[in-house]
Amino acid sequence: MTDNWLDAIKWNADGLVPVIAQDAADGRVLMFAWMNREALQLSADQGHAVYWSRSRGKLWHKGEESGNTQLIREIRLDCDNDVIILQVEQKGGIACHTGRRSCFFQRLENEVWETVEPVLKDPSEMYGKH
Repeated sequence: MTDNWLDAIKWNADGLVPVIAQDAADGRVLMFAWMNREALQLSADQGHAVYWSRSRGKLWHKGEESGNTQLIREIRLDCDNDVIILQVEQKGGIACHTGRRSCFFQRLENEVWETVEPVLKDPSEMYGKH
């Protein structure tokens, strides 16, 4: 397989591209992450989301610890070729490490960030295997 499609992407100075994971069923934005070239190639080849963890400095197969994997239904590139959207099927219904469906669970209300979505699963149950 040629990787010319990867050359069309405008990678940032660190060789990364921002990625939005969106629920393929209802369009809900689940999370934001980064991919490097290898992560995007693996995601396209394997059909599940692989990101680049900037904090760990390594590839991160979404759900490798929690079990909440993301099956890719579609990969889209924006008009400026510098942002990716993954339309995914979120296994387990939880995308956030806090145990919520989405990482975007805080809403600004009267100049205060309010938590507006429940924890669906205690994070210690997902990540307590260490």
